[in-house]
Amino acid sequence: MELESILLPGIPDRRPMVIAGPCSAETEEQVLNTAHELAGKGIRIYRAGIWKPRTKPGGFEGVGAPGLPWLQRVKEETGMYTAVEVATRNHVLESVRYGIDILWVGARTSANPFAVQDVADALKETDFQGIVLVKNPVNPDLELWIGALERINNAGIRKIGAIHRGFSSYDKTLYRNLPQWHIPIELKRRIPNLPLISDPSHIGGKRELIAPLSQQAMDLNYDGLIIESHCSPDAAWSDKDQQITPDVLSYILNLLVIRDTKQTTESLTELRQQIDLLDDELLTVLAKRMRISREIGQYKKEHNMPVLQTRRYDEILDKRLSQAKELEMGVIFTKEVLEAIHEESIRQQIEILNQA
Repeated sequence: MELESILLPGIPDRRPMVIAGPCSAETEEQVLNTAHELAGKGIRIYRAGIWKPRTKPGGFEGVGAPGLPWLQRVKEETGMYTAVEVATRNHVLESVRYGIDILWVGARTSANPFAVQDVADALKETDFQGIVLVKNPVNPDLELWIGALERINNAGIRKIGAIHRGFSSYDKTLYRNLPQWHIPIELKRRIPNLPLISDPSHIGGKRELIAPLSQQAMDLNYDGLIIESHCSPDAAWSDKDQQITPDVLSYILNLLVIRDTKQTTESLTELRQQIDLLDDELLTVLAKRMRISREIGQYKKEHNMPVLQTRRYDEILDKRLSQAKELEMGVIFTKEVLEAIHEESIRQQIEILNQA
């Protein structure tokens, strides 16, 4: 893809580029108060959701176009750049009309090639000279993500970046959306000059995860962060659990360690990062295994079957230990791990049997 720098005038050329603001623009007062607080902390790019795609109808779906003049006031009063999410042709045209500097395509939209093309066609109709950021699709599909980026690029947009907001999962996990770091890492390998921005608010879904996720993104050499910040998070109309105050945001940013040293071999830090990623994946797989164990427990309960199936367990153990030898893993270690997993599976199945 033919890309240009997304560095904005007046913003230092250093990591991370920070985009911050509330999940949703709620009232003019809330938008302006948050903007002034963030500007006072040195934040130069202000984000606010104007149109909010919700999973189910009936929830707060944003104030819509009437909120765009509020962002104009933010620019006039603070000098900040502004950013909003767009999902339709009308969103693009309205945002451009009100001088929005950065448009981002959300995860639900990037999963739909027709919707992305609609946005791309609308951009062709305008003289938009700003930046377009594309979030990863809700599902872990790298080709779909790249396809969305290419559609925007084919519309003549050269200032493009990608936002990694994590991927939806059916299973219960530590994160709201699984990071699956290997996917954005592969994206960066495929398109090396593509700016990559992390969205720790949506990956974590909890305030306490924003700081560690932000640091992890910096350690993986991400270019920027997009973080939800609200003047009064507990009173937010949407996603209050993942929003932080401008004061907390400033504290987190000040604690970030930015490592820019280039080395020809993997450093200890990088190797530890790989271990952390693998541990995350390991816990996710174990959680999925336990969910299936509970489903098996439900089946046994409905068919009046005993929980412990000794013959089945012996067969599994023999097979897994044989595989462990081939993978050059210790047999004693592997047996202890498998026995612990089996014990937890049995415990969860017994819980199912004992439920009324």
